[in-house]
Amino acid sequence: MFRLTRPARPIHMSRVARLRRSATAVAASAVTVSLAAGCGALDAGGGATQATPVKGNDVTVGLLLPETANTRYEKFDYPIIKAKVASLTSGQGRVEYANAGADADKQAKQLQKMIDEKVDVLLLDAVDAHAIAGEVKKAKDAGIPVIAYDRLAEGPIDAYISFDNELVGEVQGRSLLEALGSAANESAKIVMMNGSVTDPNAAQFKAGALAELKGKVTVAQSFDTKDWKPENAEANMTKAIAAIGKDNIAAVYSANDGMAGGIIKALQAAGVTKLPPVTGQDAELAAVQRIISGEQYMSIYKPYPEEAQTAAEMAIAHIQGRDILFDALTRDKVSSPTTKDVPSQLVSVVALTKDNIKSTVVQDGIYKASEICVPKLASECAALGLK
Repeated sequence: MFRLTRPARPIHMSRVARLRRSATAVAASAVTVSLAAGCGALDAGGGATQATPVKGNDVTVGLLLPETANTRYEKFDYPIIKAKVASLTSGQGRVEYANAGADADKQAKQLQKMIDEKVDVLLLDAVDAHAIAGEVKKAKDAGIPVIAYDRLAEGPIDAYISFDNELVGEVQGRSLLEALGSAANESAKIVMMNGSVTDPNAAQFKAGALAELKGKVTVAQSFDTKDWKPENAEANMTKAIAAIGKDNIAAVYSANDGMAGGIIKALQAAGVTKLPPVTGQDAELAAVQRIISGEQYMSIYKPYPEEAQTAAEMAIAHIQGRDILFDALTRDKVSSPTTKDVPSQLVSVVALTKDNIKSTVVQDGIYKASEICVPKLASECAALGLK
């Protein structure tokens, strides 16, 4: 599978402080150490290099996910983490799960409840990365380590795992320019539909995209989309169409697939028959189908099984005192506004287009061809060899 990594470049300390490396090499080293653990090399009493476990297999992992508008959290993240925790603990570990439904106050209460219930470790995907900092400190004060999952939360977090978010934006921006081809010039007007301001990832996606687009096209309208909601993106796109004119929009940068769906609805409602290139992210099933039908140009496939399984490994290794494994899984360093040099792992991403659906989301078992290829897409799927 072709995974995209960024070439070496100067480290910008105000943005991200991390040790650059090949994503493939780190993935390989992490897998090697993980397999060694499975063979007993990191078991308690396995030698002088092994730290004494703080906990045994009877552990509780608190999992706090941010919302349900994006289907990935219920469909992939939670069940994958739950299964991995069970496999790492001989079936004795459990996951206490809560979804905040895009409500930051609700998530704060959910986190406090997990502190009160004395879970052993927390995996936190924050609704509002800044607002949750106080609860993160409460967990830390209670002796509960917090690993930021997918979004970099503020406060004294112990580790972080996500995708290389600026790279995501760069790939989206490059893909948009590729779709425009010779029409990519400063007179080409595009709309940027960015994510929620409460999600630090959204700002990184936007920065990465702008790094590619600046000076090559004109950003005629730009929106930060409240709560990442498709209906908010649809309303924003309706405003953009009114301001620019439905026939004057060369392309639309959409930070994720849910919003891309709302954008496409707005374009179709305005009577646009030849849709401009629209980007996306998350490889949602509906987006994969739109890519096949030609309504959406591309998405970013982020291998959720790799991220989710590694997050579970990090949580269990940390709470059991398996320092060698934990260090192998967190070789990057990332800084939040409150915490410097957080041990991290940044997972690589894949640009998903018609050409590689079969070799990515189908090959990885995310979707079956039968799920993607509904009757109205039968001829398009056949042309792509999906069956």
